[in-house]
Amino acid sequence: MLISLPFGMTVFNSPFWDNLALLIGRILLILIITWILSVILMIALIMLSIKRKQLCFSILLRPALALMEGAVVTGCRILGVDATQLMEFLIKIDNDVNTTSFAAVPTENRAVFFPQCLRSAVCPARLTPDGLKCIFCGSCNLGSVIPPLEKAGYRTFLIPGSTFIKRMVKKYRPQAMIGVGCILEVKEGQEMGKRISVITLGVVTKTDGCVETTMDWDKLLEVASIGLLQPIVRWELEKKH
Repeated sequence: MLISLPFGMTVFNSPFWDNLALLIGRILLILIITWILSVILMIALIMLSIKRKQLCFSILLRPALALMEGAVVTGCRILGVDATQLMEFLIKIDNDVNTTSFAAVPTENRAVFFPQCLRSAVCPARLTPDGLKCIFCGSCNLGSVIPPLEKAGYRTFLIPGSTFIKRMVKKYRPQAMIGVGCILEVKEGQEMGKRISVITLGVVTKTDGCVETTMDWDKLLEVASIGLLQPIVRWELEKKH
């Protein structure tokens, strides 16, 4: 049966359409409840993982966060989860997801991006179209890790800003990259990697700041050695006078 409405509109009025609308409503309600419960479960797993300092049920966390990261992050913040710990966790999840794919990429198709804050305050390096070029003066630790990375096949970049990453990716087209920086920079780099389809791993510096920040260099080389038969090790570098 058709019922006329203003402006020439009509609707069906029959048990079939009523039952169909009821069924659709129930399905939507079930989906909404399932989504809410899933978000709550993910929040609980994240809080447990942060407390234990290890991933709990990563097989669930990985795909779930890919689908509902925004809602989960918002929920964690509402519940008072420490922002820094939450960001570290998200970086760890992204690294965990990308490790297998990263390992399959030859080092010749990988790149490492260092922030300029890792260099010495008296660094004599000059800016080039490809970023700052280390001259291995021995004033900082960059001179001991860049050579072995490049010998292993990596392209390395010491960048003055995040815009350089897009430029270098467009120019050299690496399939995978390691982003080094503070927590916020690394997370932004991982998000950028997703947008430009480059497999990205992040390594967070030990200290923040704009000058002479520090980091775990052995951890960086451990990440850079993923997928390699021989680990990359630091070189001894004498300070030039």
